[in-house]
Amino acid sequence: MHQHPITRRHLLQGLGGAALVVYGAIDTQGFLTGTNVRSVLAQSAFVGVFALATTVIMISGNLFSLSLAVTRAVTASSFLAMLPHGQAIAILSTLAIGTGICAIQGCLVGAFGANPIIVTIAAGGLQEGIFLWLSGGATIVPSFTDTSFQWLNQVVAVPWVGPLPLAVMVFIALVVAVEGILRSTRFGQLVYFVGENRPAAIAAGIPTAWVITGAFGVAGLLTAIVGVELGAFNQSGSLLVESNFTYDGIAAAVVGGTAITGGQGSAFRALVGSILMASIADIVLLRGYSEGDRKSTRLNSSHRCISYAVF
Repeated sequence: MHQHPITRRHLLQGLGGAALVVYGAIDTQGFLTGTNVRSVLAQSAFVGVFALATTVIMISGNLFSLSLAVTRAVTASSFLAMLPHGQAIAILSTLAIGTGICAIQGCLVGAFGANPIIVTIAAGGLQEGIFLWLSGGATIVPSFTDTSFQWLNQVVAVPWVGPLPLAVMVFIALVVAVEGILRSTRFGQLVYFVGENRPAAIAAGIPTAWVITGAFGVAGLLTAIVGVELGAFNQSGSLLVESNFTYDGIAAAVVGGTAITGGQGSAFRALVGSILMASIADIVLLRGYSEGDRKSTRLNSSHRCISYAVF
C-alpha cells in the first residue's frame, strides 16, 4: 500500500517551525549550549509520547483524542495504587488499563461510526467520574518507604551527549518501535490505508473497525507508558495534574507534518514536532518571560497549530 510523501503544506509547516526555532536560537543567549540542548530533549520526552499516540490516531483517519491527558492521570494513579502488589503487576496492569480505555473508544468510533471528538470528550468525563468515585477525590501517593520505582527517574550517561533522563531513552525507543510497526507490519499498512480512504478499505474487505480499535489501543498503551513515568516522577496521582499534554501532543504531531485528515504521518515526524515545540517553550523561558506569558505562548502555539491543521 502506498504511503504518501510529505506534502507541500506539511513541508511548509515543518520549515516554518524550524525557521522560528533557528531565529530564536540565534537571538537567544544560551540556547545552543550542551546543557540547554539536553534540557530541550528532556522537555520533549513526555509530550513526545503524547504526540506519538496522537499520530497513530491521526493516521487512522480519526482526527485526535481529547481525553489522553485524563487517561494519563488515571494510569499514573493506578500505577501508584498498585505498587504494593509489586512493580511488575503495577506496570502491566496500568498498561492494560490504558490500552483498554482507549481501545473501547476506538471500537465505538470504528464499529459504530461515532464522532471521535464526541466519544473522547465523553470518555474523558467518564474517566474523571469513575476515578473520583474510586479514589474519593484523594490524591494517590506511594508508601513513604517504597522506593522501588525510583529507577524510572534515573539519569543515563549517553556517550557524546551527556546525562539524559531515562524518559528520553524510552521516548526514542518508542519512536523507533512505532515507526517499525507502522512501516513494517500488516497492521501498520492497514492503518495508513484506512486513514487514507475508509470507504475503499471497507469495499476491499478490510476489517476497519478492528484496525481503528487497534490504533486507539496503541495510543492508549503509549499514554499508559508515560502515565507510569509521570507517576514515578511526580510520586502522586491526581486529576489536578492533567496539564496540557493533550493539546501539546496534537500540536507537536501537526507541526511534525502528520496529516490531521488521515493516511499520512510517521513516528519520526512526531519526534521532530515534539523537539520543535519544546524548543519554542525553552526559548520563551530563556528570554525571561513571566510564567503567565510562557503559558500563554505555549497555549497559543498549540491552538494555532491545531486550528491551521483543521481549517
